[in-house]
Amino acid sequence: MSKATLAALAGHFGRDVDASIVRIGRAIAQAKEAEVSLLVLPHAALGGYLPSLDWRSPHPSHDLPPAIATDGPEIERLAQMAGELTLCFGYCEMQGDARYNAAACVSGDGVLGLHRKVHQPAGERFYYASGTRLAAFDTPVGKLGMLIDYDKTFPEAARALADDGASILACLSAWPASLTNRAPRLTTDRQSRLFDLYDCVRAAENQVVLVSSNQTGRYGQLSFLGRAKIVGPGGEILARTSSKAAMAIATLDIEAEIATARRVLNHLAERRPSAYLPKGPCE
Repeated sequence: MSKATLAALAGHFGRDVDASIVRIGRAIAQAKEAEVSLLVLPHAALGGYLPSLDWRSPHPSHDLPPAIATDGPEIERLAQMAGELTLCFGYCEMQGDARYNAAACVSGDGVLGLHRKVHQPAGERFYYASGTRLAAFDTPVGKLGMLIDYDKTFPEAARALADDGASILACLSAWPASLTNRAPRLTTDRQSRLFDLYDCVRAAENQVVLVSSNQTGRYGQLSFLGRAKIVGPGGEILARTSSKAAMAIATLDIEAEIATARRVLNHLAERRPSAYLPKGPCE
């Protein structure tokens, strides 16, 4: 077994795709200087996120993130820039008439894996179709599965990826502060607490390594939390950022850490699926 250096970025990405690619290039350069093997960028790093999550009426089409083809030049360019680095990032994918919140994992070898956000909060339902699959895939740093912000609220999503053999969960977010009960400081906001809680619990309950990125700053009506982090398989935070733009970096032996976490209590192996099914009153 050998150690790997993982990084999660907290940063601001808006509508200008070309400017975002330049910013991503700087993050890649910083990661390579730190000998990072896996860099997870925020969701919507290419083209930005929605200006609000108002569920009462849709935004005009000119307010929506630009649609990017998975086989288009932007993603190919990022793969070339990544080189030996494994890079995860989010974007708005267009297939036919449907838009998806999507994430890609790439390296210089091309696209390693894709994910379409499965769970949509109310404010996204006007604009995006839901993904229908959660699957892990092989990367140079180990088997990896991706989740996009609201996905990690659902324990079944992370569990499906762990069941599929993922040792790393890359959680890409454009996660804002509370829309209904905003605190005067981001650090005390209810959504800050939930964002951290989900990261730690999803790692601990599946005994995997979790790499969580997020947007920062403001876009439209949304204030993003930042708080990128690396979480170990016991739920411990190994590295984190604040609400400001920064990179959380941690070096660990992924397989050794997971083996240690599962040595006595192995959550995946010790489940009792038959007991979780609905039963009749006399069963």
